[in-house]
Amino acid sequence: MPAVVQDWKTGEVLMLAYMNEEALAKTRETGKAHYWSRSRKRLWLKGESSGHFQLVKEIRIDCDQDAVLLLIEQKGGACHTGYRSCFFRTIDGKIVGEKVFNPEDVYR
Repeated sequence: MPAVVQDWKTGEVLMLAYMNEEALAKTRETGKAHYWSRSRKRLWLKGESSGHFQLVKEIRIDCDQDAVLLLIEQKGGACHTGYRSCFFRTIDGKIVGEKVFNPEDVYR
């Protein structure tokens, strides 16, 4: 199911990912966000390679119970391209987000 990830203090939407039952269970068990990678076909802990973990403050489910909202404390950037949020540009390509790390330094 889709998982919308939002900063618990500011309300900023940081990313959209996907969870299966195992990812949701691991997230609830550890307090750190886990997702299902559709491309790699495996469970992954956000921050496992970057150190940019997401500490879960609250989990909400939508009215149809087919999507979740994670309210999290983001350590570092949420986006693998170095931005705080994956939603860092407008539809016209204008960069409006904050770059918080250099991906070349993190993903070696």
